[in-house]
Amino acid sequence: MQTEIFSVCVFCGSRAGANPGYETAAHDVGHLIATRGWRLVYGAGDIGLMGAVARAAKAAGGETLGVIPVHLMDRETASRDASRLVVTETMHERKKVMFMNSDAIVVLPGGAGSLDEFFEVLTWRQIGLHDKPLLLLNTEGYWDKLLELVDHIVAQGFADDSLRGFVQPVKDVGRLGEALLAARSSATA
Repeated sequence: MQTEIFSVCVFCGSRAGANPGYETAAHDVGHLIATRGWRLVYGAGDIGLMGAVARAAKAAGGETLGVIPVHLMDRETASRDASRLVVTETMHERKKVMFMNSDAIVVLPGGAGSLDEFFEVLTWRQIGLHDKPLLLLNTEGYWDKLLELVDHIVAQGFADDSLRGFVQPVKDVGRLGEALLAARSSATA
């Protein structure tokens, strides 16, 4: 779905993680999105990597769409200064609203929630429900094991080779920016 403004959905941890490089990369992603004039679509939490991405985007003057389920308003410290805040009833609705309001999906380091978001969007792509770019920011090799798992799934005959092609890993924020520019160009072509 091409919106008026190119919108980038970022799935990531509600914790900062053990490696300070994760938070630095999250900050750089938020700054990248805002300075390109794109909109950040995120989980609306003001904690962890999620908060780092949003604070950087807002500090750089970017537009933000935060989406949070009502039961996480306090736990994830819902950001009240998002350009737009959507409160959903369930986690599933949160993912759907984030996905439907984005042109590309980026997954930063995160835990079970980020894996759930990644696999749901990957599954939707596998069964033909969308063709949006799905990018993994593989900060300091964080997603190496996940990529090995996807390769294992294919090797064991549980998915076609095309599954791996639906996921584009990028090593750093610079390469992420290049991949998003390419996605933006193909979306407007």
